[in-house]
Amino acid sequence: MLAVSDTATMISLLPNWESIAAGVLVGLSMGLTGGGGAIFAVPMLVYWIGVGPRAAVGVSLLTVAITAIVGVFERWRHGHVELRTGLMLAIAGVSTAPLGTWLGGMIPGTVLLIAFAVLMLGIAHVMWHKASVPAVRQAPCDTAPDCGDQGRGAACSRDPEGKLRLTSRCARLLVLVGLAVGLLSGLFGVGGGFLIVPSLVTFAMMDLSMAVGTSLLVITLVGGSGVASELLSGREIPLEITVGFLLGSIPALFAGSYVGRRLPGPLVSRIFSVTIVCVAALVIFKTAAGW
Repeated sequence: MLAVSDTATMISLLPNWESIAAGVLVGLSMGLTGGGGAIFAVPMLVYWIGVGPRAAVGVSLLTVAITAIVGVFERWRHGHVELRTGLMLAIAGVSTAPLGTWLGGMIPGTVLLIAFAVLMLGIAHVMWHKASVPAVRQAPCDTAPDCGDQGRGAACSRDPEGKLRLTSRCARLLVLVGLAVGLLSGLFGVGGGFLIVPSLVTFAMMDLSMAVGTSLLVITLVGGSGVASELLSGREIPLEITVGFLLGSIPALFAGSYVGRRLPGPLVSRIFSVTIVCVAALVIFKTAAGW
């Protein structure tokens, strides 16, 4: 028979409705944008649920990594994951995620939040700009293997079958994106989809659906590396809040993915950009006011 104290302990471990609701918002955004929902996780954890900045990074990383792997399987069924490209980005990101975790542990919480808000504003600007510029698609390159490096063309190109031509210039660019994603993931607890998806569409000549699925693969591996770094650093990740986030985020990811396949990409980017600006403004105001 359970003692009263045991029952109270079990109840305290149950997720509350706030963490589930926050998880729904993160999952919807991840399904729509291929990982951008993580940008909302830390502010919601800090200002809505009351988690400290570094603990919020850990919860965000774990939630995003688990939710993303569910999204990978869902996108894989539709043929929307490019394995080779995703693994290249992920390997680079895994190498820098521990560095981001180490740097984040040395930065005061308020400074980390202000830097995070600045990052959010930069992301919103880039996404709005990309949504306003008509997509320019490069024709498949069917001549020399290194034709993607000729002249002033795009860094990457594709053969007539649509397979990415992995030239040295293309590989360097994708590795740089992966390194940046890993660093930001460890530092801020973000998945990096806001950087991965535009890079794949712009540089790797990938359509949006494929970019979203490939981004989720990268986020799974890089986020897992970030979680490992957090645990090895001795930081605790609140289990009950993480469970609540997952209960909300995983079903919402499927809903977001369904809606995202039916909405124009520029419209999704604009809505996402405006939302990011609002959240960034809240972070700056709350931090300046001493929250």
